[in-house]
Amino acid sequence: MGPRVVALLAVACGSAVANVYFAQPLLPALGRDLGIGSGALGAVVTVTQVGYGLGLFLLVPLGDVADRRRLVVGQTLALAAALAVVGVAPSAAVLLAGVAAVGLLAVVAQTLVAFAAALAVPSRRGRVVGLVTGGIVTGILLARAVAGALADLAGWRAVYLASAAVTGVLALALHRALPSRDFAPSPGYGRLLRSTVALFAREPVLRLRGVLALLVFAAFSTLWSCVALPLSARGLSPAAIGAFGLAGAAGALAAPLAGRLGDRGRAAWTTSAGLVLLTVSWLPLAFTGASLWALAVGVVVLDFAVQAVHVTSQSVIYAARPDAGSRVIGGYMVFYSAGSASGALAATALYAAAGWGAVCALGAGFSAAALAVWAATACAPRRPSTARPAGAARRTPPDASAAATRPPAPPAPGRAG
Repeated sequence: MGPRVVALLAVACGSAVANVYFAQPLLPALGRDLGIGSGALGAVVTVTQVGYGLGLFLLVPLGDVADRRRLVVGQTLALAAALAVVGVAPSAAVLLAGVAAVGLLAVVAQTLVAFAAALAVPSRRGRVVGLVTGGIVTGILLARAVAGALADLAGWRAVYLASAAVTGVLALALHRALPSRDFAPSPGYGRLLRSTVALFAREPVLRLRGVLALLVFAAFSTLWSCVALPLSARGLSPAAIGAFGLAGAAGALAAPLAGRLGDRGRAAWTTSAGLVLLTVSWLPLAFTGASLWALAVGVVVLDFAVQAVHVTSQSVIYAARPDAGSRVIGGYMVFYSAGSASGALAATALYAAAGWGAVCALGAGFSAAALAVWAATACAPRRPSTARPAGAARRTPPDASAAATRPPAPPAPGRAG
């Protein structure tokens, strides 16, 4: 897979995921235009994340049994249509239906991540996943800045209509660039979905990384779904609010770095460092009311930490079950979506009731819980290694990696032997 294809996949992933985050700096404008109260504005983010979670479970697994190019192009075109609906929404009900559809279809980004992992040679898989995920990080960060700036110029509806046009163009580019592959006959859609649940029931590494994703992205969403409210109260425009997303551009640097460290067997170290930084980031964030510089520092540290853990997790889980790449990534991202939705709903409601300090306490609590889960796994007693019959290598202990593709790595926390 050439660098141009990797770059296209990164851009397409970033563009798709950006649609999930456009609303965050626009929440005050959406509320004024469509009559949504400040306490209920979190529902816009939550409904989007619920749609995203459903798409992860219902659509992403299809990448293991269907022609991924056809799946990607079809979803991308449907996403363009959903964005157009949001752009012309006449009421809150239509808006919520539209953003739910946007969330459902934006999971094409995760299908593309699994596609990139499958096309990459094993020795470069972590690096390729890191680069493509770096596109996602950049899309998330630029989404807020672009949405804020464009809303200032032409209104919040222009954000979604412009994105619909860009998404349509990307669908054509993906159709031309991606290879088409034949797949064996599907075992049936119901069985496919059940197999996703079964994978997480059998594989400890998937459960561990899923729980970390839930808590890490609950913390991430606690910040980004709510930070526009105190900043808007200080008189900042949507463009100025969105510009704080650029402060987290360091998160895009964490993605390829984490991918390279994963290829070198440093997944456990990267996860530990990321979770410590995530917890510490809430200290400067708590001083947002006194200093916007404190907010900028906290955003940089938080975004860097989140993306380091996220990219490492995706590399680890794909290495555990490369034969079911779309399903394990889709299942993992269900945890991500559940955490994002929970964080958004809790943060906006808590802000309305108790203010920014309580929101920071909530985010710090999610972060500390993720660190505690990881530390508990690290301190768990080792199990004696046992011989496994042929084919049993499909079962992996927590955070074991696909050692066949790289030199032996130091054992991650909780790993047997």
